[in-house]
Amino acid sequence: MASLPEGALMQRAAAGLAYAIIGHLGGAYGRRVVLLVGSGDNGGDALYAGALLARRGARVEAWLLSDRAHAGGISALKAAGGTVSSGVVISTSSTTGADVVVDGIVGIGGKPGLRPEAEAALEMLAGVPVVAVDTPSGVCVDAGEVDGAHVTADLTVTFGTYKPCHLLDPAASACGKVELIDIGLDLPTPAIESLEAADVAALVPRPAPDVHKYTRGVVGLRVGSATYPGAALLAVAGANTGLAGMVRYVGTASEWVKRQHPEVVGDGQAQAWVVGSGSADGANSALAFARASGVPLVIDADSLRPLSGPLGVPAILTPHAGELATLIREDRADIEARPLHYARLAAQRFHAVVLLKGRRTTIASPDPDTPVRVNTTGTSWLATAGSGDVLGGLIGSLLATGLAPIDAASAGAWLHGAAATLASAGGPVTASGVAAAIPAVIRSLPAV
Repeated sequence: MASLPEGALMQRAAAGLAYAIIGHLGGAYGRRVVLLVGSGDNGGDALYAGALLARRGARVEAWLLSDRAHAGGISALKAAGGTVSSGVVISTSSTTGADVVVDGIVGIGGKPGLRPEAEAALEMLAGVPVVAVDTPSGVCVDAGEVDGAHVTADLTVTFGTYKPCHLLDPAASACGKVELIDIGLDLPTPAIESLEAADVAALVPRPAPDVHKYTRGVVGLRVGSATYPGAALLAVAGANTGLAGMVRYVGTASEWVKRQHPEVVGDGQAQAWVVGSGSADGANSALAFARASGVPLVIDADSLRPLSGPLGVPAILTPHAGELATLIREDRADIEARPLHYARLAAQRFHAVVLLKGRRTTIASPDPDTPVRVNTTGTSWLATAGSGDVLGGLIGSLLATGLAPIDAASAGAWLHGAAATLASAGGPVTASGVAAAIPAVIRSLPAV
């Protein structure tokens, strides 16, 4: 900020915000725009954007919810023909016919919850589409949590970089579509990050000219049971996507596996083991065997139950919120409300990478200096029986190729979600369909 003329960043942000609103509305002329303006720069962004919209023919009115609203922004809006009201204007004429509400109440410095006057204004404008400036007001920006009243936006326009609340649920669910405006910030190393296709392409192993099946990595699976043979088939399908050079399977479903995957072999050495999926009563022995091998592990479902501390080998734990609640003796609702906190806590407790499944899967390393990764690929069609088994096998194959646990977990989650999106293009999808789509997603990654 010191290297730029005063107000330059705000003008960049306001211009980006205004054009995003124009795109959202399909034009500015004749539209009615209501700005909800708090104190500070967030309200200033809204006011300057409102001025630009007013010059484009929109009817813009600002409702000032603070006596410390940005003075320069107020002057700019008035000069462009906009109107300004102090406090909430409670009348039928002032609340009907609005095309969009711009949430400029609080920004990244705001605390969770809303003040009564903000709640009242939002209630009066209920049903009108909302564009949030930088973040939806009332959410916890840095932890992605919600506590009390908050804005639920149709579109959030953010500046410079994504904030944790844009990625982490439950706050991410309040953001709607998120549009990023580059305003030329020089950014520090993040605490939270999300992989994109180019990042995954750089991680996915590609065989060198002189490799053979063993040097490409061998992944072993001790999963499934007589009660749940399908778990074995699905985990093997996730592992057998061509990433590793060989897949081994040991368990009660071996005959089924051989019929569906004739290239899968039996017991032997592996560079990584996957255990737990559908293992039922054999989960403890599968975990004990895998730990004794001394190689990296993927631990899912039933094999999570006996864990009480660090495993002594590199490991990836893949619980959903209910499984993590049982594992660390916490309430499931608390974990769903604070996934970042609990993923970090579990990673520290077990000294393992923890992949906490959810709409936005959260992946934490035991190293506190390693950014937490949040996966944004996927679709609600992925909430289907067996999809976690596929994910475990896929991550295991990446782990066997030599990827670090944090990379194997986050790349696996990205590919899994992208495969679900691809497979569900025509409607519902099964876990088998997700597994079948993984090779196509890998082939579609950008060249590196």
